[in-house]
Amino acid sequence: MYTLLLVDDEQEIRSGLSQYFPWHEVGFELVGQCADGREALQFLEKRAVDVLLCDIRMPILSGLEVAQQLYERKSGIKVVFLSGYKDFDYAKQAMTYGIQHYIVKPTKYTELFDVFSSLKLEFDEATARDTGQSEVQSASFNAQVIAAIQAYVESNYAKATLEEAAGIVHMNPHYVSKYFKEKTGENFSDYVTAVKMARAAELLRDIRYKTYEVSEMVGYSYAKNFTRTFKRVHGVSPREYRNNYEGTRD
Repeated sequence: MYTLLLVDDEQEIRSGLSQYFPWHEVGFELVGQCADGREALQFLEKRAVDVLLCDIRMPILSGLEVAQQLYERKSGIKVVFLSGYKDFDYAKQAMTYGIQHYIVKPTKYTELFDVFSSLKLEFDEATARDTGQSEVQSASFNAQVIAAIQAYVESNYAKATLEEAAGIVHMNPHYVSKYFKEKTGENFSDYVTAVKMARAAELLRDIRYKTYEVSEMVGYSYAKNFTRTFKRVHGVSPREYRNNYEGTRD
């Protein structure tokens, strides 16, 4: 179980997040609550935590100032920002302190679940590496995750989305995108397209289906988009592919 400190100057938000989100289900224990940045730093002097869920704007000491101090101290604490301000400048500044997650208020259950599930995965992998178990266990775990994502795409290629794939493996969609690329060397969207086009080629070899029907079956509403993508992948148009296939059967 990883530890979490909640920091927000609004009592209602602290109460809501502490009481109504199932932290234990995603592998975290809420060990404290603070009303401002100074109080948070004082708490951290007495007890280390794994994650700081922190409002970006607070009186006395802002979340950004807390993140800056932790960054300069090389504390290793992961910081997740909460903010009611959809302000790119804040998000941009947060990145300079190594902040990867930025949640806009009012918080959504699914977003919290995705962010903290991905954080747990990061911690699990780091723990495995540190204990010398990563060569086999981490590789096996990664293989299982990638296999689950690929199985989802192969079964749902017509309507497959990154968000649904992320839900299958309980990860944040943005993290899954980077994770899939890192582990397979291929973008998730390119993999989906490849699966669609492989299936389209199979369907085109069946003369019962018209080209526009194949287009719809693999998830393309517009036949022109399907034709353009098919030609890019296979080097010929769907009609040419079918004619060439028929020619090899004669």
